[in-house]
Amino acid sequence: MAAQHDSNEASYLLPPNKEDWGRHRIPAFVYQPEELLAGGIQWPRNSSGVTEALPLSRFDSALCTAWRQRMELGLFRYRLGKLQTHILPGAVGFVAQLNVERGVQRRRPQSIRSVRQAFDPEEFNFTMIQPGEVLFRLHQEPDPPSTLPQEDILVMINISPLEWGHVLLVPEPARGLPQRLLPSVLRAGVEAVLLSLHPGFRVGFNSLGGLASVNHLHLHGYYLAHRLPVEWAPSKPLDPGGHLHLLWDLPAPGFLFHTSDPGADLEALVHRVCRATDYLIDHDIAHNLFVTRGTPPGKTSPSSALTGIRVILWARKSSFGIKEGEAFNVALCELAGHLPVKTSQDFTSLTEATALTLIQNCLLPPAQAQEVQAALVDLMMQEEQ
Repeated sequence: MAAQHDSNEASYLLPPNKEDWGRHRIPAFVYQPEELLAGGIQWPRNSSGVTEALPLSRFDSALCTAWRQRMELGLFRYRLGKLQTHILPGAVGFVAQLNVERGVQRRRPQSIRSVRQAFDPEEFNFTMIQPGEVLFRLHQEPDPPSTLPQEDILVMINISPLEWGHVLLVPEPARGLPQRLLPSVLRAGVEAVLLSLHPGFRVGFNSLGGLASVNHLHLHGYYLAHRLPVEWAPSKPLDPGGHLHLLWDLPAPGFLFHTSDPGADLEALVHRVCRATDYLIDHDIAHNLFVTRGTPPGKTSPSSALTGIRVILWARKSSFGIKEGEAFNVALCELAGHLPVKTSQDFTSLTEATALTLIQNCLLPPAQAQEVQAALVDLMMQEEQ
């Protein structure tokens, strides 16, 4: 059934009376293939750290307008103001932000014991959210010429936001899917980045054991009006076809997948990434994933053009539960270079050396990392045959 195209920003807003929120129809954000822009999006010379100072697409406008309204209506656990931010001195360029409220008021993570843990309908999940938390449903028309089924994705607020516009991208909640990445869901996440004109709109995924706090399939999306080193970090190819690269010049070396084509090549990329994450799940290896606009693989620099999409995958040690005494917990944004810090004291004293130690303590031992790399190269070579 074709979704109704809501072109008016007002259609993404809740009615004024709270009593009507439960009867509010979830609007569809319907987009066409030509809105998926892989190139031509660049950071301005002075991005100033202000999200709204940059151009907005139709998608950005819908998300930001609806998200701001929910903030004004008090649907979040705290009111997010402008976060104190600074770039840590050093070679990496970590972006540190003080977010005390998220550290204190976020929902306590579920008890996770395994990367492969089954969905439990008795635990908190996204069928239990409050009326009004869903902003809209993502839907592409016409259906893309794809072997993947189109997955309508609910875009809902994260009630404990780490930054402006922090949302969750959730496939139909009633399906009860565990936190295991699926190709159709990853494709929707990559397309959300392509729909945004903001170079700092990123999407990511935490596996169980990779600090996912809810075992119900979801991606994170948020705006950060700062460049991150993963956008341009140099890489080297690992397979003859050039489909898998290693980002070696980062605190946490990661596997890089890249596309500059929002069509058929995007589908191939999604399948390759999910073959890699399936391998990690099957071998009980926790992982994090980050989707951002970025430069092509190879030798690049901060001034290089953002000509496509980078998908970075990190295999890591499993970590279950929040480490209360640490400045930050290492998940998708921290591995990418964005450090939400929980206390003023840690924010003031945090150094690049301390951040590097926290991140590198989460990495796989060298021998296991080499084993994973060899296995993923084999998977990519099988695809090329």
